[in-house]
Amino acid sequence: MLWDHLPERTCLGGAPANFAYITTLMGDQGIVASRVGEDSPGLEALRRMEELGLNIDYVQTDGKHATGAVRVHLDGNGLPRFEIAHPVAWDSLEWTPEWQLLAQMADAVCFGSLAQRSEESRATIRHFLEATSPDTMKVFDVNLRQSYYSQEVLSESMRLADIVKLNDEELPKIMSLNGVPHKDDLSSAQWLIRTHDLQLVCITRGGRGSLLVRGSDSSEHPGFRVHVADTVGSGDAFTAGLVHEYLQGASLGLMNEVANLVGAWVASEVGAMPAPKRGALEHSLAEIR
Repeated sequence: MLWDHLPERTCLGGAPANFAYITTLMGDQGIVASRVGEDSPGLEALRRMEELGLNIDYVQTDGKHATGAVRVHLDGNGLPRFEIAHPVAWDSLEWTPEWQLLAQMADAVCFGSLAQRSEESRATIRHFLEATSPDTMKVFDVNLRQSYYSQEVLSESMRLADIVKLNDEELPKIMSLNGVPHKDDLSSAQWLIRTHDLQLVCITRGGRGSLLVRGSDSSEHPGFRVHVADTVGSGDAFTAGLVHEYLQGASLGLMNEVANLVGAWVASEVGAMPAPKRGALEHSLAEIR
């Protein structure tokens, strides 16, 4: 949970909140498990979450650390560069009985690498994953930011996951960290599946769509052409669309189509949690098509 300070405005963000918001728009119940400070940005984050229809019951508060903040610099194509404050409240995620119950109820859990930059939060995230039921789908959303990652964290996270989602710039870096040549996206994805016993690997390619790989099957999507406002949160929206369709038992092709559609819509709007046009997500997605 954090505030994205963009050049022209400040928006609520952070991968868990972005993911939960889009998940909720798609008709599921997205719940944020994170932590904010007992400060005015934290109080405003909670108020804004409630306004967006998100459950705040599992957002912890911290009297010692500030609410997370990121300064976002956009290039000419709307692509972001991040300056991430440290340490902040979400670096101190606490394992609680409430979170244990939440883990046991979850149909899917999405977690990332950035939130594991501190030992405390890393341990809590692992406790959460280990407390889920055997049927819970665990999605590792790779987010290589600044120097806040390591080969150990990445490999252990993939070991705990069923699905790994990353972009085409992160994939060669991960292969290099493992000492394996990156020949192409497909062969690298298949190596990750074999090595970490994964069900699905998703590689996003920005405006050029994505590649999904499951066993010997794969699906490529060219993406949707939109006028990009900024790409902040579009990857999280993609993940939300992917997870929604996966839980419905969709084919690789349909998962890819819906995930790209939702990601393109967020990229066409300012901020990671845009309001749907005319109050319904279907209207916004129809306009992208």
